[in-house]
Amino acid sequence: MKNSKILQIALGVVIVVLAVALYNSIMKPIRFDNEYILRRDAVVVKLKEIRNLQEVYKMTYGHYANDIDSLVLGLQEGSLPVVKKYGNVPDEMTEAEALQKGIIRRDTVYMNPLEKMREEGKTAMTDAQLAKLKYVPYTDNKTFEMRSRFVEKSGFDVPVFEVSVHLSVLLADLDQQDVNNKIAELKQANKFPGWKVGDFNEPITDGNFE
Repeated sequence: MKNSKILQIALGVVIVVLAVALYNSIMKPIRFDNEYILRRDAVVVKLKEIRNLQEVYKMTYGHYANDIDSLVLGLQEGSLPVVKKYGNVPDEMTEAEALQKGIIRRDTVYMNPLEKMREEGKTAMTDAQLAKLKYVPYTDNKTFEMRSRFVEKSGFDVPVFEVSVHLSVLLADLDQQDVNNKIAELKQANKFPGWKVGDFNEPITDGNFE
């Protein structure tokens, strides 16, 4: 009787252990996918912000920045010509007519590009947030890779840039086999194994998350 009870307890323990193992095997890929999506979304927010800043940087300097520190500093210290309109166009007139009659006037003024972005609602980032823009979320202060140059297209030199983070950096603290499997899956589909905006060889600013 005693041995039978011991056997029942042992079987119960085995069943619990197997149930836990089964649960973990089912939940493991789900947890990984959830964490993957969480980190992807955080990275995408920053990549979109960097892209917006790069576009204004190009308007200011005629080319893209090579690194995020230069990007932020250039926008904080730069000056961008902006055409301002003064006065109101009467309902019965076109803007050209009102301009010709002197009812409205236009002047070119110079604005700080970062302040212009904030004024137009293109960024809400504070200087403190901009100082941390280069750091990849969920990493130990690893930074995004960014590069820029000119490429020749139809006889013209066109500025291009690319900002990216590899999955091996973004997911470095997760299960290595899961990370390697995800990287292999993306490579097999001829996709970049990470997240990026822009392209170092083509004048596009799309992200591979779009």
